[in-house]
Amino acid sequence: MKYQAYEEYKDSGVEWLGEVPNHWFSTKIKYGYKITLGKMLQKEAKTSEDKLKPYLKAINIQPTGISLDTVGQMWFSHNDLKSLKLLSGDVLISEGGDVGRVAIWREELPDCYIQNAINRARPLKNRSSRYLYYWVNMLKDSDFIDILCNKATIAHYTAEKVEFSPLFMPPDEEARFIANFLDHETAKIDTLIEKQQQLIKLLKEKRQAVISHAVTKGLSPNAPMRNSGVEWLGEVPEHWSVSKLKYLSDQIVDGAHFTPTYVDDGVPFLRVTDVQSKVIDKNSIRYIPEQEHDELIKRCKPEAGDLLLSKNGTIGIPKIVDWDWEFSIFVSLCLIKLNKKIDVHYVYYFFLTHEIREQIFGLIKQSTVINLHLDKIESFVLTVPPLEEQREIVQYLDSILDKYDLQIGKAGQINSLLSERRTALISAAVTGKIDVRNWQSSHD
Repeated sequence: MKYQAYEEYKDSGVEWLGEVPNHWFSTKIKYGYKITLGKMLQKEAKTSEDKLKPYLKAINIQPTGISLDTVGQMWFSHNDLKSLKLLSGDVLISEGGDVGRVAIWREELPDCYIQNAINRARPLKNRSSRYLYYWVNMLKDSDFIDILCNKATIAHYTAEKVEFSPLFMPPDEEARFIANFLDHETAKIDTLIEKQQQLIKLLKEKRQAVISHAVTKGLSPNAPMRNSGVEWLGEVPEHWSVSKLKYLSDQIVDGAHFTPTYVDDGVPFLRVTDVQSKVIDKNSIRYIPEQEHDELIKRCKPEAGDLLLSKNGTIGIPKIVDWDWEFSIFVSLCLIKLNKKIDVHYVYYFFLTHEIREQIFGLIKQSTVINLHLDKIESFVLTVPPLEEQREIVQYLDSILDKYDLQIGKAGQINSLLSERRTALISAAVTGKIDVRNWQSSHD
């Protein structure tokens, strides 16, 4: 859709903003909205008048709006209750965390307050909450807020920084036209994004189901089946065996149990974060002295064709060693040297199945730091087809999963383009690059 520009423009005086419509006025956010920072966490009552009330923190401000998944309670004084109560239409801007994230309070709770990780912007006179919401979105997407807050350090978008952030205001009625236009157009884009996200989710579920079926039931729909003797596994092809991982391996060992000396030039030292992408980025990994590496490989020597498995942090991520340079691993990774009964690519796929997730999360206690012990890894149960059949399954999965990955990639690209479109539309409308005063919503 083509949008018209305004008839006359003037220099905004802000280099990155360029020109704005001639009749808009330049100001600071503080002159259109009252900015109030929430209070520091108060865990105990200080007087008998203090009240225990729900409050929001930065994490409650999400790109999709206010999230009430985790709402805490703290004590508020009589004055706090008067000054910090949220009213419908208040604009909430995160002071810490992902600075500058913004949402409008719609009285999602009848009685709620704010912690000092949030700035509240309350409209003065007849100003529009929704216009400010989109304006702050534009400031964030343009990197203005990140640069202002020096995001390289611990960033804070303080009340003072919010107050003195630039604001170009159209007349009040025009601001409401712009907000109505953006409400309508961004809602359409958000619906399309949500549909793509659902498609990605379905494709990933289907992808995992294809892997699970191939490595637990095989490729032949007519193969005679037998009871595996394992409740969660059910039936398997009659000629397959079922085995614990330790009987399919020559060695299962974890990496260094201490933090080694890191150096600029040495032998690569891999951690969980290093094995999560398809290709290891040698620019972002750590390096250790050759002497320390020589000591570590006496106990744990990874080689091409081995399998790495994450056992701390994000657990259960498999990675085949498909490179030939030397390296050592941290305790967060487990090294599995498989024997000749099983193909490493087949085991890799097995570690991507629902069946292995069941074993992982059924065998460990959920806690803040999740750790998968070696004895648990050794006891993982795998289906074992004949070696030739394992390779056929791997070949089949390599081929069919490429198609799923292509579809998932395309859906992701569409979402990126839609997000860019949304950002560009907000920016164009709130900076006056397009004139939407005569816009009317279509009902198609």
